[in-house]
Amino acid sequence: MDFDDQLHRYFGSADLDSIPPTAIAAGVEKMRVDFGLETDRGRRFALWSLLFLLGSAPDLDAFDDPADQEAARNFMDMMDKDR
Repeated sequence: MDFDDQLHRYFGSADLDSIPPTAIAAGVEKMRVDFGLETDRGRRFALWSLLFLLGSAPDLDAFDDPADQEAARNFMDMMDKDR
């Protein structure tokens, strides 16, 4: 999953600053639906990561596999260190 491709898919642009708040809300809602329907672990994690960056990620218990929950925790820790 390419980051820019995902931004285009859900928001119509890779420039988040140029996207109106209503379009961001609609894209986030679509991402949350796709996250719930996605069966591929890697794609699911990529969706969760982008949702996390946008402040809209589901709780870690949305991942059934403990390894995926741990990967999500690690991602959150890495992002927290960059702030």
